[in-house]
Amino acid sequence: MPQGTIRWRNNRVELIDQRLLPGKTRYVACTTDKDIRDAIKMMKIRGAPAIGIAGAYGAYLGVRKSRAAGFRKFKLELEGTIKRLAASRPTARNLFWALERVNALVDENKARPVRELKRLILEAANAILEEDGKICRSMGQHGKRLIAKGARVLTHCNAGGLATGGYGTALGVIMAAGKKIRRVYVDETRPRLQGARLTMWELMAAGIPAVLICDNMAASLMAKAEIDAVIVGADRIAANGDTANKIGTYNLGVLARYHKVPFYVAAPFSTFDLSTADGAAIPIEERSAMEVKKVNGKYITPRSADVKNPAFDVTPAGLISAIITERGIIKKPDKRKITKMIGPIFSMRDRKS
Repeated sequence: MPQGTIRWRNNRVELIDQRLLPGKTRYVACTTDKDIRDAIKMMKIRGAPAIGIAGAYGAYLGVRKSRAAGFRKFKLELEGTIKRLAASRPTARNLFWALERVNALVDENKARPVRELKRLILEAANAILEEDGKICRSMGQHGKRLIAKGARVLTHCNAGGLATGGYGTALGVIMAAGKKIRRVYVDETRPRLQGARLTMWELMAAGIPAVLICDNMAASLMAKAEIDAVIVGADRIAANGDTANKIGTYNLGVLARYHKVPFYVAAPFSTFDLSTADGAAIPIEERSAMEVKKVNGKYITPRSADVKNPAFDVTPAGLISAIITERGIIKKPDKRKITKMIGPIFSMRDRKS
């Protein structure tokens, strides 16, 4: 596997074009904020933490060539860039978190010259990328305690190095658990097949035993007691613990509860949205019907067929056994427990901004 999903080199962002995997590994260059927006919309880069990193770099690229002489005009340009970037992936909380961090940093340093503000934005993007690796490894160390020796684990979509700066959230826990895991079952994850294309590729490269299954096989495997735990990532977690993740995750939450299989979510603090009370308020991105109508560029249904294609669904907190974060595990998550662990971090950030 290549080193790094996303990197800063030669005054440009280079990211793996995930649409081409597993057949080809190719980095594409982004030199403008539009390039970053297009990469997110077209899913050249995906996964909430990775999108957050890309968004921070996009903020810098959007103002890098600014000729603003003073703070006010520069801030207007930055806010325009941030608004456009935020629209590229409305469900991914990490994107908004990264953009808010950049915006707050500029406000804190508004007395500085514009050239220094640009430098600070780039340094912030580099810091977010570097922090991501440490955060994911910390989640892995906490999460591996939940994995029993010989466990057979089911995961959905892709929450590995490709969805982050290079290590992974849900797959980071699996990587950290290592030889404790007997087998990982990987949902193919229709319609973009992130599980089949990306997660299997990552697990096979890491030498972890993995078996690809169709999305509709999970129930039968649980009924046969062949799954010991489910672990997934997240794109946004509401204040009460309701969690938005790739479409099909809610199915697994319901199945896991019925079959008494623990259901775990691995996500950094940047995925939590304490301003959103519950899952009903989480924006769900609706993607192109063509993602469902076509496979490998060929129609698999009548061309005029009506399609509904939400990219995410929401798993209620009551179905989640635990949320794994970089600072510990929140068992049976609810608003009180989340506020106790996450709240002080957000309050500190608010005071700084």
